[in-house]
Amino acid sequence: MTLRIGMIGAGWVTRHHLDAYRALAGRAVVVAIADPSAEARNTRAAEYGIAGIHADAAAMIAAEKLDAVDIASPREFHATHVRLAARAGLAILCQKPLAPSFAEAEALVAEIGGRVPFMVHENWRFRPHYRQIRRWLDETGIGRPVQAQMSVLSSGLVPDADGQLPALRRQPMLAALDQMLVKEILIHHIDTLRFLFGELSLRSAAVGRLSDAVIGDDHALLSMVASDGTPVTLQGNLHARGYPGEVFDRLEIFCERGRILLERDRLTLDGERSESVSVDLAANYAASYRDTIACFIDGLAAGRILESSPADNLGTLRLVDEAYRWRLPA
Repeated sequence: MTLRIGMIGAGWVTRHHLDAYRALAGRAVVVAIADPSAEARNTRAAEYGIAGIHADAAAMIAAEKLDAVDIASPREFHATHVRLAARAGLAILCQKPLAPSFAEAEALVAEIGGRVPFMVHENWRFRPHYRQIRRWLDETGIGRPVQAQMSVLSSGLVPDADGQLPALRRQPMLAALDQMLVKEILIHHIDTLRFLFGELSLRSAAVGRLSDAVIGDDHALLSMVASDGTPVTLQGNLHARGYPGEVFDRLEIFCERGRILLERDRLTLDGERSESVSVDLAANYAASYRDTIACFIDGLAAGRILESSPADNLGTLRLVDEAYRWRLPA
């Protein structure tokens, strides 16, 4: 059976969602889209051949025959749209974060419970190179991790040769977010680190702002520890001079009998056996959306959410919330 999906939201990220549904043709199809912006919803509908076009999510749900909704509206509307879909008995895939605050997200998860299938669209962990790292940790005899450090450094908030800020050219909405770097960007990396190392506890953090072009945080350093005692650090900075305007992940994992290194587009295993693979970052970015949605579809078929359940995702949101308690004074 091909699932009939209603897309809530028509912003920039929905292009990646809709490309993923195209790649999953035969398993799911977006039959309707809702967004208050006529230009946005009509543009997406024309680009992707979506027949049902609505200004309001409630009107879309009432008018269309749907199996599930894919919520990609601004984060302040996520909880409202989740509740709307749950009342209609629809399966839900919701972009991160579930709600503007951890307390709101926790209340939402408790309220919805198991009434409907419900998965968080947290796609970073589905990037093929992170799945490869997980397999290497499990299968290569490299031993348990003893230390891990991840960095996300970019000059995206430093003017380029044209006087433009690359980060805001790509995502203008970042400028107006009071909680920006950790909640909008590093949330992905926190979740990926949880996928790789299990539950993490935050020991300390420094979260602050350097650029006047944004009102929220643009640099952060989080010190965490896994349940087995493995120290895990995450550093992010969008005002890092000397780095590219794009965001690239760097992850180094020291294990008992070797090391794993992700550096831009190269993934390397050093251990009892060695391996080095090239990473197609653009292809893997697209694949992460496809594979997240495929996991949702697989979960519906299996009768249970297989990964990124709302209850599990609260572990990521808790770390985000705790990090902001260490926010540096402006």
